[in-house]
Amino acid sequence: MFNTLKTLITGANARAEEQLRETYSIELITQKIREADANLKAAKLTLASLIQRQRAEQRQVETLEERVRDLMARAGEALEAGREDLARSAAQAVADMENELVVRRQTLDRLDTRILQLRQSVETASRRIADLKQGAIAARATRHEQDIQRRLRRHTGGDSPAEEAEALIRDVLQRDDPFEQGEILREIDGELNNTSIADDLADAGFGPRSRSTAADVLSRLKPKD
Repeated sequence: MFNTLKTLITGANARAEEQLRETYSIELITQKIREADANLKAAKLTLASLIQRQRAEQRQVETLEERVRDLMARAGEALEAGREDLARSAAQAVADMENELVVRRQTLDRLDTRILQLRQSVETASRRIADLKQGAIAARATRHEQDIQRRLRRHTGGDSPAEEAEALIRDVLQRDDPFEQGEILREIDGELNNTSIADDLADAGFGPRSRSTAADVLSRLKPKD
């Protein structure tokens, strides 16, 4: 039973995580791109530091090479002048500088290799982030379109504002006419008071009418002969 509960809890957590990722997918994409941008920036700083070291080492190598050439020329002149002691000292200095040059050139080679690898990684990451940003723009547009479609489906499948307006219009149009209703009430009252019978007799020419009509008003307005 414990294993069953554990499996159910694991499944519920997985579904909740999937729903959360789907709900906040755009936000997650934006955050991941932000993190990738930060990593790319750090890589660029490292690359800049390596290039700076490489240039410094290159300058040191060039300086040592220049000094070796200068001392070799001076040692040769000392030997020609019979100053072997000075030539020997110069030769020792040249040997030390040549040994230093070996180490510095090895360092320079390693730096060249690291710079090349890191530069390629930076270029790849930069292109990838550019693609991700374009993908994020497309994802936002798709999400916006999906939201619109979802709202339209909800409106067409349930009580949408348009349907509510149509229902209100039907209610207004279907309401009873108060004037017509008043006329009907007067007819009912007349029937109950027997006044309608008297009016019918008056219309037939038997006795006066119980109420004035338009015909009565017109007859009063016409000049009498």
